[in-house]
Amino acid sequence: MPPSRFAADPQPRLRKAEFKQRESSLHTHLLQAQQQCRQAGKPVVILVSGVEAAGKSEVVNRLSSWLDMRFVRTLTYWQESDEERSRPRDWRYWRGLPGKGEMSILFSSWYMRTILQALPDELSGEASPVAHDQLKTLKQQCEHITRFEKLLRDEGVVLIKLWFHIGKKAQKKRLQKKKAAGHYVNPCESVHARFYDQFVDVAERVLERTDTLVAPWHIVQSEDELGRDLRAGEIILEGLRRSSGHSLEAQPWLQEMTAGLPLQQVEQQVLPAPKYKKARARYQRELGEIHWRRWDKQRSAVLLFEGWDAAGKGGAIRRLTAAMDARLYRVIPVAAPTDEELAHHYLWRFWRQLPRDGYITIYDRSWYGRVLVERVEGFASDAQWQNAYGEINDFEQQLTNHGITLVKFWLQITPHEQLRRFQEREQLAHKRHKISDEDWRNRERWTDYELALEDMLARTSTAAAPWHVIAADNKRHARVEILKTVCQRLSRDID
Repeated sequence: MPPSRFAADPQPRLRKAEFKQRESSLHTHLLQAQQQCRQAGKPVVILVSGVEAAGKSEVVNRLSSWLDMRFVRTLTYWQESDEERSRPRDWRYWRGLPGKGEMSILFSSWYMRTILQALPDELSGEASPVAHDQLKTLKQQCEHITRFEKLLRDEGVVLIKLWFHIGKKAQKKRLQKKKAAGHYVNPCESVHARFYDQFVDVAERVLERTDTLVAPWHIVQSEDELGRDLRAGEIILEGLRRSSGHSLEAQPWLQEMTAGLPLQQVEQQVLPAPKYKKARARYQRELGEIHWRRWDKQRSAVLLFEGWDAAGKGGAIRRLTAAMDARLYRVIPVAAPTDEELAHHYLWRFWRQLPRDGYITIYDRSWYGRVLVERVEGFASDAQWQNAYGEINDFEQQLTNHGITLVKFWLQITPHEQLRRFQEREQLAHKRHKISDEDWRNRERWTDYELALEDMLARTSTAAAPWHVIAADNKRHARVEILKTVCQRLSRDID
Protein backbone atom coordinates (compact mmCIF):
# COMPACT_ATOMS: atom_id res chain seq x y z
CA MET A 1 0.00 0.00 0.00
CA PRO A 2 1.52 3.37 -1.01
CA PRO A 3 2.25 5.83 1.79
CA SER A 4 -0.32 8.52 2.51
CA ARG A 5 0.36 11.91 0.96
CA PHE A 6 -0.42 13.34 4.40
CA ALA A 7 2.41 11.38 6.04
CA ALA A 8 5.49 13.43 6.92
CA ASP A 9 8.69 13.00 8.87
CA PRO A 10 8.55 14.75 12.24
CA GLN A 11 10.14 18.19 12.14
CA PRO A 12 11.65 20.15 15.04
CA ARG A 13 9.45 22.94 16.31
CA LEU A 14 10.34 26.40 15.09
CA ARG A 15 11.68 28.65 17.82
CA LYS A 16 10.03 32.05 18.27
CA ALA A 17 13.27 33.93 17.67
CA GLU A 18 13.86 32.17 14.36
CA PHE A 19 10.24 32.70 13.38
CA LYS A 20 10.44 36.45 14.01
CA GLN A 21 13.65 36.72 12.03
CA ARG A 22 12.26 34.86 9.01
CA GLU A 23 8.84 36.48 9.31
CA SER A 24 10.24 39.98 8.80
CA SER A 25 11.80 39.05 5.49
CA LEU A 26 8.76 37.04 4.38
CA HIS A 27 6.42 39.93 5.18
CA THR A 28 8.44 42.31 3.00
CA HIS A 29 8.68 39.92 0.08
CA LEU A 30 4.98 39.03 0.22
CA LEU A 31 4.01 42.69 -0.04
CA GLN A 32 6.37 43.15 -2.98
CA ALA A 33 5.02 40.09 -4.77
CA GLN A 34 1.43 41.16 -4.15
CA GLN A 35 2.18 44.61 -5.57
CA GLN A 36 3.80 43.06 -8.65
CA CYS A 37 0.68 40.96 -9.25
CA ARG A 38 -1.45 44.07 -8.93
CA GLN A 39 0.66 45.95 -11.44
CA ALA A 40 0.57 42.98 -13.83
CA GLY A 41 -3.22 42.67 -13.46
CA LYS A 42 -3.01 39.13 -12.09
CA PRO A 43 -6.00 37.81 -10.11
CA VAL A 44 -4.95 35.61 -7.17
CA VAL A 45 -7.03 32.84 -5.56
CA ILE A 46 -5.75 31.14 -2.40
CA LEU A 47 -7.67 28.05 -1.31
CA VAL A 48 -7.51 27.26 2.40
CA SER A 49 -8.67 23.71 3.12
CA GLY A 50 -7.81 20.90 5.51
CA VAL A 51 -8.90 19.01 8.58
CA GLU A 52 -10.65 20.73 11.44
CA ALA A 53 -8.50 22.25 14.21
CA ALA A 54 -5.46 22.44 11.90
CA GLY A 55 -5.38 26.22 12.32
CA LYS A 56 -6.81 27.48 9.03
CA SER A 57 -8.38 30.57 10.62
CA GLU A 58 -5.15 31.36 12.46
CA VAL A 59 -3.21 31.21 9.20
CA VAL A 60 -5.62 33.58 7.48
CA ASN A 61 -5.35 35.95 10.43
CA ARG A 62 -1.59 35.84 10.04
CA LEU A 63 -1.85 36.52 6.31
CA SER A 64 -3.97 39.59 7.04
CA SER A 65 -0.98 41.09 8.85
CA TRP A 66 1.40 40.23 6.02
CA LEU A 67 -0.63 41.33 2.98
CA ASP A 68 -2.16 44.63 1.91
CA MET A 69 -5.75 43.77 2.85
CA ARG A 70 -7.24 46.65 0.86
CA PHE A 71 -7.02 44.38 -2.17
CA VAL A 72 -7.91 41.06 -0.49
CA ARG A 73 -11.30 39.46 0.13
CA THR A 74 -11.76 36.55 2.52
CA LEU A 75 -14.74 34.32 1.69
CA THR A 76 -16.07 31.27 3.49
CA TYR A 77 -18.27 28.51 2.06
CA TRP A 78 -19.17 26.80 5.31
CA GLN A 79 -22.96 27.03 5.03
CA GLU A 80 -25.05 27.24 1.86
CA SER A 81 -27.82 29.84 1.75
CA ASP A 82 -31.25 29.38 0.18
CA GLU A 83 -30.20 31.75 -2.58
CA GLU A 84 -27.14 29.63 -3.34
CA ARG A 85 -29.09 26.37 -3.30
CA SER A 86 -31.52 27.83 -5.84
CA ARG A 87 -28.78 28.20 -8.44
CA PRO A 88 -26.19 25.89 -10.04
CA ARG A 89 -23.49 24.60 -7.71
CA ASP A 90 -20.63 26.80 -8.94
CA TRP A 91 -22.63 30.05 -8.86
CA ARG A 92 -21.44 30.90 -5.35
CA TYR A 93 -17.79 30.35 -6.31
CA TRP A 94 -17.88 32.40 -9.50
CA ARG A 95 -19.27 35.36 -7.55
CA GLY A 96 -16.22 35.33 -5.30
CA LEU A 97 -13.57 35.25 -8.02
CA PRO A 98 -11.25 38.27 -7.89
CA GLY A 99 -10.75 40.79 -10.66
CA LYS A 100 -7.39 41.59 -12.20
CA GLY A 101 -4.89 42.68 -9.57
CA GLU A 102 -7.12 41.50 -6.70
CA MET A 103 -6.86 38.55 -4.32
CA SER A 104 -9.46 36.21 -2.81
CA ILE A 105 -8.79 33.83 0.09
CA LEU A 106 -11.40 31.07 0.01
CA PHE A 107 -12.16 28.91 3.04
CA SER A 108 -13.20 25.36 2.06
CA SER A 109 -14.17 26.42 -1.50
CA TRP A 110 -15.36 23.81 -3.98
CA TYR A 111 -13.41 21.03 -2.25
CA MET A 112 -15.15 20.72 1.09
CA ARG A 113 -18.57 20.11 -0.41
CA THR A 114 -17.15 17.42 -2.69
CA ILE A 115 -15.52 15.65 0.26
CA LEU A 116 -18.49 15.93 2.62
CA GLN A 117 -20.96 14.51 0.10
CA ALA A 118 -19.00 11.25 0.12
CA LEU A 119 -19.24 10.89 3.92
CA PRO A 120 -21.95 9.61 6.30
CA ASP A 121 -25.22 11.52 6.64
CA GLU A 122 -24.37 13.10 9.97
CA LEU A 123 -21.29 14.76 8.49
CA SER A 124 -22.43 15.55 4.97
CA GLY A 125 -26.03 16.47 5.66
CA GLU A 126 -27.05 14.45 2.62
CA ALA A 127 -27.92 10.83 1.94
CA SER A 128 -24.91 8.63 1.22
CA PRO A 129 -25.16 6.60 -2.00
CA VAL A 130 -23.90 3.06 -2.35
CA ALA A 131 -20.14 2.70 -2.54
CA HIS A 132 -19.91 2.25 -6.31
CA ASP A 133 -22.09 5.24 -7.10
CA GLN A 134 -20.30 7.22 -4.41
CA LEU A 135 -16.89 6.68 -6.02
CA LYS A 136 -18.28 7.38 -9.48
CA THR A 137 -19.80 10.66 -8.33
CA LEU A 138 -16.59 11.61 -6.54
CA LYS A 139 -14.60 10.97 -9.71
CA GLN A 140 -16.98 13.07 -11.81
CA GLN A 141 -16.83 15.94 -9.37
CA CYS A 142 -13.03 15.83 -9.31
CA GLU A 143 -12.94 15.88 -13.10
CA HIS A 144 -15.20 18.92 -13.05
CA ILE A 145 -12.93 20.63 -10.52
CA THR A 146 -9.80 20.05 -12.62
CA ARG A 147 -11.54 21.53 -15.69
CA PHE A 148 -12.69 24.54 -13.65
CA GLU A 149 -9.22 25.14 -12.24
CA LYS A 150 -7.63 24.84 -15.68
CA LEU A 151 -10.17 27.39 -16.94
CA LEU A 152 -9.04 29.78 -14.20
CA ARG A 153 -5.35 29.23 -14.88
CA ASP A 154 -5.85 29.66 -18.62
CA GLU A 155 -7.44 33.03 -17.90
CA GLY A 156 -4.35 34.09 -15.94
CA VAL A 157 -5.58 33.44 -12.39
CA VAL A 158 -2.81 32.65 -9.89
CA LEU A 159 -4.23 29.62 -8.05
CA ILE A 160 -2.58 28.46 -4.82
CA LYS A 161 -4.08 25.44 -3.05
CA LEU A 162 -3.18 24.81 0.60
CA TRP A 163 -4.21 21.75 2.62
CA PHE A 164 -3.55 22.05 6.36
CA HIS A 165 -3.13 18.70 8.05
CA ILE A 166 -2.74 17.30 11.55
CA GLY A 167 -3.01 13.75 12.85
CA LYS A 168 -5.98 12.27 14.63
CA LYS A 169 -4.42 12.45 18.08
CA ALA A 170 -3.27 16.02 17.56
CA GLN A 171 -6.75 17.04 16.45
CA LYS A 172 -8.36 15.46 19.50
CA LYS A 173 -5.83 17.12 21.80
CA ARG A 174 -6.43 20.56 20.28
CA LEU A 175 -10.18 20.29 20.59
CA GLN A 176 -9.90 19.17 24.22
CA LYS A 177 -7.57 22.09 24.95
CA LYS A 178 -9.95 24.48 23.26
CA LYS A 179 -12.89 23.19 25.29
CA ALA A 180 -10.92 23.27 28.56
CA ALA A 181 -10.01 26.90 27.91
CA GLY A 182 -13.71 27.74 27.69
CA HIS A 183 -13.70 28.32 23.93
CA TYR A 184 -16.66 27.20 21.87
CA VAL A 185 -16.22 23.95 19.90
CA ASN A 186 -18.61 24.26 16.98
CA PRO A 187 -20.69 21.28 15.82
CA CYS A 188 -18.65 20.95 12.64
CA GLU A 189 -15.44 20.43 14.62
CA SER A 190 -16.93 17.86 16.99
CA VAL A 191 -18.55 15.81 14.23
CA HIS A 192 -15.42 15.94 12.04
CA ALA A 193 -13.37 14.57 14.92
CA ARG A 194 -15.66 11.53 15.17
CA PHE A 195 -15.29 10.81 11.45
CA TYR A 196 -11.62 11.71 11.14
CA ASP A 197 -10.53 8.48 9.40
CA GLN A 198 -13.32 8.57 6.82
CA PHE A 199 -12.74 12.27 6.17
CA VAL A 200 -9.02 11.84 5.58
CA ASP A 201 -9.57 8.81 3.36
CA VAL A 202 -11.94 10.69 1.06
CA ALA A 203 -9.80 13.83 1.17
CA GLU A 204 -6.77 11.87 0.03
CA ARG A 205 -8.72 10.49 -2.94
CA VAL A 206 -9.84 14.00 -3.89
CA LEU A 207 -6.38 15.52 -3.57
CA GLU A 208 -4.88 12.73 -5.65
CA ARG A 209 -7.36 13.33 -8.48
CA THR A 210 -7.04 17.13 -8.42
CA ASP A 211 -3.27 17.52 -7.97
CA THR A 212 -2.30 18.78 -11.44
CA LEU A 213 0.65 20.56 -13.00
CA VAL A 214 -1.31 23.77 -13.46
CA ALA A 215 -2.98 23.60 -10.01
CA PRO A 216 -0.87 21.52 -7.60
CA TRP A 217 -1.70 20.89 -3.96
CA HIS A 218 0.58 21.99 -1.13
CA ILE A 219 0.33 19.95 2.08
CA VAL A 220 1.13 22.04 5.15
CA GLN A 221 1.86 19.97 8.25
CA SER A 222 0.27 21.98 11.04
CA GLU A 223 1.16 20.52 14.42
CA ASP A 224 3.82 23.20 14.84
CA GLU A 225 1.81 26.41 14.66
CA LEU A 226 4.67 28.81 13.94
CA GLY A 227 6.16 26.47 11.36
CA ARG A 228 2.72 26.09 9.79
CA ASP A 229 2.24 29.84 9.37
CA LEU A 230 5.71 30.37 7.98
CA ARG A 231 5.42 27.46 5.54
CA ALA A 232 2.06 28.72 4.27
CA GLY A 233 3.47 32.19 3.69
CA GLU A 234 6.50 30.79 1.84
CA ILE A 235 4.27 28.69 -0.45
CA ILE A 236 2.12 31.72 -1.26
CA LEU A 237 5.21 33.82 -1.94
CA GLU A 238 6.57 31.19 -4.31
CA GLY A 239 3.20 30.97 -6.07
CA LEU A 240 3.01 34.74 -6.55
CA ARG A 241 6.53 34.88 -7.92
CA ARG A 242 5.81 32.10 -10.42
CA SER A 243 2.58 33.68 -11.58
CA SER A 244 3.85 34.39 -15.08
CA GLY A 245 4.96 30.83 -15.81
CA HIS A 246 1.74 29.39 -17.32
CA SER A 247 0.91 29.85 -20.99
CA LEU A 248 -2.40 29.03 -22.63
CA GLU A 249 -2.51 26.27 -25.21
CA ALA A 250 -5.47 25.13 -27.27
CA GLN A 251 -7.05 21.78 -26.45
CA PRO A 252 -5.71 19.22 -28.98
CA TRP A 253 -9.17 17.95 -29.93
CA LEU A 254 -10.16 21.45 -30.95
CA GLN A 255 -7.28 22.06 -33.31
CA GLU A 256 -9.09 20.66 -36.36
CA MET A 257 -12.38 22.42 -36.89
CA THR A 258 -15.17 20.67 -38.76
CA ALA A 259 -17.97 22.13 -40.81
CA GLY A 260 -21.27 22.56 -39.00
CA LEU A 261 -24.85 22.94 -40.16
CA PRO A 262 -24.99 24.23 -43.79
CA LEU A 263 -26.83 27.47 -43.07
CA GLN A 264 -27.45 28.10 -46.74
CA GLN A 265 -29.88 25.17 -46.66
CA VAL A 266 -32.12 26.74 -44.01
CA GLU A 267 -35.46 27.10 -45.78
CA GLN A 268 -37.02 30.54 -45.38
CA GLN A 269 -40.81 30.50 -44.97
CA VAL A 270 -43.64 33.02 -45.07
CA LEU A 271 -46.54 33.19 -42.61
CA PRO A 272 -49.57 35.30 -43.65
CA ALA A 273 -50.75 37.93 -41.19
CA PRO A 274 -54.12 36.28 -40.28
CA LYS A 275 -52.46 32.94 -39.48
CA TYR A 276 -49.73 34.76 -37.55
CA LYS A 277 -52.18 36.57 -35.29
CA LYS A 278 -54.06 33.38 -34.51
CA ALA A 279 -50.91 31.33 -33.82
CA ARG A 280 -49.30 34.11 -31.78
CA ALA A 281 -52.38 34.44 -29.56
CA ARG A 282 -52.48 30.68 -29.03
CA TYR A 283 -48.86 30.27 -28.00
CA GLN A 284 -48.77 33.42 -25.88
CA ARG A 285 -51.78 32.11 -23.98
CA GLU A 286 -50.00 28.77 -23.46
CA LEU A 287 -46.80 30.47 -22.35
CA GLY A 288 -48.71 32.62 -19.87
CA GLU A 289 -49.90 29.44 -18.15
CA ILE A 290 -46.67 27.45 -18.48
CA HIS A 291 -44.36 29.99 -16.88
CA TRP A 292 -46.58 30.20 -13.78
CA ARG A 293 -46.70 26.41 -13.52
CA ARG A 294 -42.91 26.36 -13.70
CA TRP A 295 -42.70 28.96 -10.94
CA ASP A 296 -45.04 26.85 -8.82
CA LYS A 297 -42.71 23.85 -9.28
CA GLN A 298 -39.58 26.03 -8.87
CA ARG A 299 -38.23 25.19 -12.33
CA SER A 300 -36.03 27.93 -13.82
CA ALA A 301 -35.15 28.56 -17.45
CA VAL A 302 -32.60 30.41 -19.56
CA LEU A 303 -33.62 31.55 -23.05
CA LEU A 304 -30.69 32.59 -25.22
CA PHE A 305 -30.91 34.58 -28.46
CA GLU A 306 -28.16 34.90 -31.02
CA GLY A 307 -28.42 35.86 -34.68
CA TRP A 308 -27.26 38.11 -37.45
CA ASP A 309 -27.55 41.88 -36.99
CA ALA A 310 -31.16 42.93 -37.71
CA ALA A 311 -32.36 39.31 -37.53
CA GLY A 312 -35.21 40.26 -35.18
CA LYS A 313 -33.98 39.13 -31.76
CA GLY A 314 -35.50 42.09 -29.93
CA GLY A 315 -38.90 41.70 -31.60
CA ALA A 316 -39.00 37.99 -30.82
CA ILE A 317 -38.11 38.63 -27.16
CA ARG A 318 -40.89 41.24 -26.86
CA ARG A 319 -43.46 38.70 -28.08
CA LEU A 320 -42.29 36.31 -25.39
CA THR A 321 -42.26 38.78 -22.53
CA ALA A 322 -45.73 40.09 -23.53
CA ALA A 323 -47.09 36.72 -22.43
CA MET A 324 -45.27 36.51 -19.09
CA ASP A 325 -45.59 38.17 -15.69
CA ALA A 326 -42.82 40.76 -15.34
CA ARG A 327 -42.12 39.55 -11.80
CA LEU A 328 -40.89 36.17 -13.06
CA TYR A 329 -38.48 37.06 -15.85
CA ARG A 330 -35.52 39.28 -16.57
CA VAL A 331 -34.07 40.33 -19.94
CA ILE A 332 -30.28 40.77 -20.06
CA PRO A 333 -29.07 42.75 -23.11
CA VAL A 334 -25.42 41.82 -23.64
CA ALA A 335 -23.18 44.57 -24.99
CA ALA A 336 -19.43 45.14 -24.89
CA PRO A 337 -18.07 44.15 -21.44
CA THR A 338 -17.50 46.85 -18.83
CA ASP A 339 -14.13 47.42 -17.19
CA GLU A 340 -15.25 45.33 -14.21
CA GLU A 341 -16.33 42.49 -16.50
CA LEU A 342 -13.09 42.66 -18.50
CA ALA A 343 -11.21 42.18 -15.22
CA HIS A 344 -12.78 38.70 -14.87
CA HIS A 345 -13.19 35.55 -16.92
CA TYR A 346 -15.60 36.09 -19.83
CA LEU A 347 -18.18 33.72 -18.25
CA TRP A 348 -18.18 35.62 -14.95
CA ARG A 349 -20.79 38.18 -15.99
CA PHE A 350 -23.15 35.45 -17.19
CA TRP A 351 -22.81 33.36 -14.03
CA ARG A 352 -23.86 36.41 -12.00
CA GLN A 353 -27.13 36.80 -13.90
CA LEU A 354 -28.40 33.21 -13.64
CA PRO A 355 -32.00 32.96 -12.40
CA ARG A 356 -33.18 31.56 -9.10
CA ASP A 357 -35.34 28.46 -9.12
CA GLY A 358 -38.71 29.27 -10.66
CA TYR A 359 -37.56 32.32 -12.63
CA ILE A 360 -36.55 32.94 -16.25
CA THR A 361 -33.58 34.85 -17.62
CA ILE A 362 -33.55 35.90 -21.28
CA TYR A 363 -30.18 36.77 -22.82
CA ASP A 364 -30.17 39.06 -25.86
CA ARG A 365 -26.77 37.84 -27.08
CA SER A 366 -24.68 35.76 -24.75
CA TRP A 367 -21.44 33.95 -23.92
CA TYR A 368 -21.25 32.84 -27.55
CA GLY A 369 -19.65 36.18 -28.34
CA ARG A 370 -16.39 34.46 -27.38
CA VAL A 371 -16.54 32.17 -30.42
CA LEU A 372 -18.18 34.67 -32.78
CA VAL A 373 -17.31 38.37 -32.38
CA GLU A 374 -14.17 37.82 -30.30
CA ARG A 375 -12.93 35.14 -32.70
CA VAL A 376 -13.62 37.05 -35.91
CA GLU A 377 -12.49 40.46 -34.66
CA GLY A 378 -9.36 39.11 -32.97
CA PHE A 379 -10.36 40.04 -29.41
CA ALA A 380 -9.60 36.44 -28.33
CA SER A 381 -6.51 34.44 -29.27
CA ASP A 382 -6.85 31.24 -31.29
CA ALA A 383 -6.25 29.18 -28.14
CA GLN A 384 -8.85 31.18 -26.18
CA TRP A 385 -11.74 30.81 -28.63
CA GLN A 386 -10.88 27.19 -29.43
CA ASN A 387 -10.88 26.27 -25.74
CA ALA A 388 -14.13 28.18 -25.25
CA TYR A 389 -16.20 25.40 -26.87
CA GLY A 390 -15.36 23.00 -24.05
CA GLU A 391 -15.75 25.73 -21.42
CA ILE A 392 -19.19 26.68 -22.75
CA ASN A 393 -20.39 23.08 -22.96
CA ASP A 394 -19.28 22.49 -19.38
CA PHE A 395 -21.01 25.69 -18.24
CA GLU A 396 -24.26 24.71 -19.94
CA GLN A 397 -24.04 21.19 -18.54
CA GLN A 398 -23.92 22.67 -15.04
CA LEU A 399 -27.06 24.67 -15.79
CA THR A 400 -29.01 21.65 -17.02
CA ASN A 401 -27.67 19.45 -14.20
CA HIS A 402 -29.20 21.92 -11.76
CA GLY A 403 -32.54 21.63 -13.55
CA ILE A 404 -32.44 24.82 -15.61
CA THR A 405 -34.14 24.46 -18.99
CA LEU A 406 -31.76 26.02 -21.53
CA VAL A 407 -33.27 27.02 -24.88
CA LYS A 408 -30.84 28.41 -27.49
CA PHE A 409 -31.94 30.22 -30.65
CA TRP A 410 -30.00 31.31 -33.71
CA LEU A 411 -32.00 33.63 -35.99
CA GLN A 412 -30.90 33.04 -39.57
CA ILE A 413 -31.52 35.64 -42.29
CA THR A 414 -30.09 35.99 -45.78
CA PRO A 415 -27.61 38.74 -46.74
CA HIS A 416 -30.24 40.22 -49.07
CA GLU A 417 -32.81 40.51 -46.27
CA GLN A 418 -30.27 42.00 -43.91
CA LEU A 419 -29.40 44.69 -46.48
CA ARG A 420 -33.10 45.54 -46.88
CA ARG A 421 -33.52 45.91 -43.10
CA PHE A 422 -30.36 48.01 -42.76
CA GLN A 423 -31.60 50.41 -45.45
CA GLU A 424 -35.03 50.56 -43.82
CA ARG A 425 -33.48 51.45 -40.49
CA GLU A 426 -31.54 54.31 -42.05
CA GLN A 427 -34.69 55.70 -43.70
CA LEU A 428 -37.11 55.46 -40.77
CA ALA A 429 -36.53 57.93 -37.93
CA HIS A 430 -37.91 55.63 -35.23
CA LYS A 431 -35.52 52.82 -36.31
CA ARG A 432 -32.41 54.88 -37.04
CA HIS A 433 -31.00 54.25 -33.56
CA LYS A 434 -30.78 50.53 -34.42
CA ILE A 435 -28.15 50.94 -37.14
CA SER A 436 -24.49 51.89 -36.70
CA ASP A 437 -21.24 51.94 -38.64
CA GLU A 438 -20.26 48.75 -36.80
CA ASP A 439 -23.25 46.92 -38.30
CA TRP A 440 -22.11 47.80 -41.82
CA ARG A 441 -18.53 46.80 -41.01
CA ASN A 442 -19.66 43.42 -39.61
CA ARG A 443 -21.67 42.83 -42.77
CA GLU A 444 -18.50 43.09 -44.83
CA ARG A 445 -17.14 40.08 -42.91
CA TRP A 446 -20.20 37.91 -43.47
CA THR A 447 -18.14 34.96 -44.75
CA ASP A 448 -15.84 35.01 -41.68
CA TYR A 449 -18.80 35.15 -39.32
CA GLU A 450 -20.54 32.35 -41.20
CA LEU A 451 -17.52 30.06 -40.80
CA ALA A 452 -17.37 30.84 -37.06
CA LEU A 453 -21.11 30.27 -36.78
CA GLU A 454 -21.01 26.84 -38.42
CA ASP A 455 -18.20 25.79 -36.07
CA MET A 456 -20.18 27.10 -33.09
CA LEU A 457 -23.33 25.19 -34.00
CA ALA A 458 -21.37 21.98 -34.62
CA ARG A 459 -19.37 22.19 -31.36
CA THR A 460 -22.03 23.36 -28.90
CA SER A 461 -25.32 21.73 -29.93
CA THR A 462 -25.71 19.04 -27.28
CA ALA A 463 -28.49 16.68 -26.26
CA ALA A 464 -29.27 18.75 -23.16
CA ALA A 465 -28.86 22.13 -24.88
CA PRO A 466 -29.48 21.87 -28.64
CA TRP A 467 -29.48 24.85 -30.97
CA HIS A 468 -32.76 25.87 -32.62
CA VAL A 469 -31.98 27.55 -35.95
CA ILE A 470 -34.93 29.75 -36.92
CA ALA A 471 -35.53 30.93 -40.47
CA ALA A 472 -36.06 34.65 -39.84
CA ASP A 473 -36.40 36.41 -43.19
CA ASN A 474 -40.12 36.53 -42.41
CA LYS A 475 -40.52 38.02 -38.93
CA ARG A 476 -44.00 36.61 -38.40
CA HIS A 477 -42.83 33.07 -39.10
CA ALA A 478 -39.79 33.47 -36.84
CA ARG A 479 -41.79 34.83 -33.90
CA VAL A 480 -44.35 32.04 -34.02
CA GLU A 481 -41.65 29.37 -34.31
CA ILE A 482 -39.87 30.79 -31.28
CA LEU A 483 -43.07 31.00 -29.23
CA LYS A 484 -43.97 27.44 -30.17
CA THR A 485 -40.49 26.10 -29.39
CA VAL A 486 -40.37 27.84 -26.00
CA CYS A 487 -43.79 26.44 -25.07
CA GLN A 488 -42.75 22.94 -26.08
CA ARG A 489 -39.43 23.03 -24.21
CA LEU A 490 -40.76 24.63 -21.05
CA SER A 491 -43.81 22.40 -20.79
CA ARG A 492 -41.77 19.23 -21.43
CA ASP A 493 -39.79 19.71 -18.23
CA ILE A 494 -42.83 20.08 -15.97
CA ASP A 495 -45.10 17.47 -17.55
